[in-house]
Formats: sequence, structure tokens, C-alpha cells
Amino acid sequence: MARFTFGAALLCALAFGPAGSLAHPALVAVNGPVATTQRDGQHDFDFLLGSWKSHYKVLRHPLSGSHDWYEFDGTNVVRPLLHDQGNIEEGYLYRPAGRIDALTLRMYNPATHDWSLYWATVKSGLSIPPQVGRFNAAGVGDFYDNETYAGKPIVVRYHWTHTGRTVWHFEQSFSADGRKTWETNWISDSVARTSG
Repeated sequence: MARFTFGAALLCALAFGPAGSLAHPALVAVNGPVATTQRDGQHDFDFLLGSWKSHYKVLRHPLSGSHDWYEFDGTNVVRPLLHDQGNIEEGYLYRPAGRIDALTLRMYNPATHDWSLYWATVKSGLSIPPQVGRFNAAGVGDFYDNETYAGKPIVVRYHWTHTGRTVWHFEQSFSADGRKTWETNWISDSVARTSG
């Protein structure tokens, strides 16, 4: 779960720019011509299903050279949707400035093999367009969209890694130079809840 529901977007109003499907085909030569093959990623977010206890670390002033972070905890519950073509996550973030109730909707497109990630809070409503991307065969997921921050165009990247169904790690980063460099501004580490 993420977006700026869990990061600076709650602290700053972001104007969202266009985002399209990101193609990441693996090219395979077949008797001379090149054919495109793509792995089915429909179950790549299955590791998230269940209840989680999360710890968040947020950079207060992204893209300013600041190293001033703050931390807080939260809980998340993720459920499958539409015959495993998506999932929905409810999150409760207990920030020092007050609790945030958030929602993330993830939908899989079997035609493009991409996931689209939407987020919402009670206060801000649904974000459109989504983050778009996919996981690779090693279980690492990257998702991107174009936005503006402080009046300047940026690229936002979500980066997911996980260890089975008990631990996951998420980072949100901004690039203000066309993906040449990235600054991480949101970090989430979550462990599965066994009860409560």
C-alpha cells in the first residue's frame, strides 16, 4: 500500500499527469523473427493477502536535500477481488499528526500483463491515473507514473520486494531528472499479523 496516501502526497497536493501502460516484454528469437512473450503476473500480489502490521518512515521535505524523516505505525488488511484479477487494501496509518484511513485498489490487466494501482483516502478521494507496472520473475515489482511536485514534473516509482507471505518491503521514490536519479521518500516494512 502506498502512494502518497502513505507519503508526501498527503502532505502536498500533487497534480497527476498522464500515465500509460508500461510494456516490459521479454524478447525470444523464433527461427529468425522476434516474438514477444510475457509472464502471467495475475498472482504477483497474492503475497499481500491477509492482515499486516506496518512501520512507515517518511521524508518530510522530498526533493529539497533534506534528511528529516519521521516514523509511525499502521495496520493493513488486503482482500482479493473479481476472481483474483485484483485486490483491495484498507490501511490505518497512525501518524503523529493524526490517523489516516486509506484504501488501495490494485487491478490486473491480462492483455498487457500490467497492474494498475489506485489509492484513496477519506479526505482526498481516488487518485487517477494509477501507478502502472509489474513484477519480474524474481518477485521484484516496479510501478511508475508521471506527476508534478512543487510545480515541477517528476516520475514516481513504487518498488516492492517480499519474503513469501510473512514480510514485505515497499519504497516510494521521486525522480526529477527523467529517471536518471531517484530519491526515496517513503519506506514501509510490514509483517503478517497472526491475530488482532
